[in-house]
Amino acid sequence: MTLAQRMKQLRKEKKITQEQLAEKIGMERSSVGKYETGTIPSPEILSAMSDYFDVSIDYLLGKSDERNPSQKNIRYFENLYPIETKKFPMLGEIACGQPIYTNEDRESYVSASTEIRADFCLKAKGDSMVNARIMDGDIVFIRQQPVVDNGDIAAVVIDDTATLKRVYYYPEEQKIVLSAENSRYAPIVYTGEELDHVHILGLAVAFQSDVK
Repeated sequence: MTLAQRMKQLRKEKKITQEQLAEKIGMERSSVGKYETGTIPSPEILSAMSDYFDVSIDYLLGKSDERNPSQKNIRYFENLYPIETKKFPMLGEIACGQPIYTNEDRESYVSASTEIRADFCLKAKGDSMVNARIMDGDIVFIRQQPVVDNGDIAAVVIDDTATLKRVYYYPEEQKIVLSAENSRYAPIVYTGEELDHVHILGLAVAFQSDVK
């Protein structure tokens, strides 16, 4: 039996929908659909599903017919993936291209390592940061702070729009430059009174590929 088949079986036993499972695990409903059609989840998600369904990782993956995790299996999994997780609020999308309207409704959560020192996360939209290995659809973790160092990648709000760029300060020229990591995009320059509309939302401290 495959992971996809096992997930469907366990979900039907609990009589819950994909949406309900996603809410209990802390992920998007579309992710559950992907897992049930063959996509392999991250170790963190596997662990969360194992806890929720109260089955072993091997049973969940279809490698064993023993439902309950033995102490041996628990030790093996903890040694292989020594990761503690927490849920980060997903505040919406952020542009990796031209700035887009920012949505700060806390509509979902993303589970990730507690080692990530962030306050929330945003979903990257666009390809302007690909040379920094931030792809369209990736999850970017943000530590909220009003100032970042020169050259840092930050979430920046301009009026009601948000963008993810490298930030360069030129105080003597009263200028801020938001620079992409893709030569197809020209730097965005703000000067003089325009600076009153530019605010640093926070520092990008980590990202993860949206392969769920």
